[in-house]
Amino acid sequence: MTAIAVPVARRRQNISTLPDAELVSLAKKGDEPAIRAIVQRHNQRLFRTARAIIRSDWEAEDVVQAAYVKAFTNLATFRGEAELSTWLTRITLNEALGRVRARKNTTGLEEIDMQTTSRGGEVLQFPSSLSATDPESELSRSQARHLLEQAVDDLPDEFRAIFVLREVEGMSTEEAASYLGIKPETAKTRLHRARKLMRQSIEKQLSGAFSALFPFDGARCASMGDRVIASFGSQA
Repeated sequence: MTAIAVPVARRRQNISTLPDAELVSLAKKGDEPAIRAIVQRHNQRLFRTARAIIRSDWEAEDVVQAAYVKAFTNLATFRGEAELSTWLTRITLNEALGRVRARKNTTGLEEIDMQTTSRGGEVLQFPSSLSATDPESELSRSQARHLLEQAVDDLPDEFRAIFVLREVEGMSTEEAASYLGIKPETAKTRLHRARKLMRQSIEKQLSGAFSALFPFDGARCASMGDRVIASFGSQA
């Protein structure tokens, strides 16, 4: 019986639907489509994670690329004891935090706590959607996203990281605390203060745009696969 060849386009379409465990098995064998599928599947979370620490789009992309290269170089050590997303996120966090530590001495949390506790303000409430009165007065999604990103960028490092993981990525407090290596109680305190600090920067009707923060899609998302393959190949 003669085997029927599966078109490349169809194979790529099918491979994108595979669970992470199967993609990892293929990637360990150097399967390029599997590596690309992993990259595209996890780009958004890793970029947002890096961006929360670095506060620079281009450097966050560099962090994500470096994290992917490190991950694929050491893929044989991944045993599946944690979710692939968890493993990749921790590598990305370590890469981003390492760069921050290397370029400056960060302000101690105790000092930040003293500064923020002296400020007033209520905890920001987040409505579920943008409110609009008429076309002339409604802010566009892109304008709302810009204001939100600026407000997040203005947060101290410790507060910005927990805010992005909780409010943007939708992690639970316990999960976010685990990623950051802090206690859940500490995570709750930082998140509470992050919301206070943002109160003066954004209006309640803008909060529905959180899901659109720091987009990493389209050509930027697709090109990451090419860059990771090139970097990974040069180290082989």
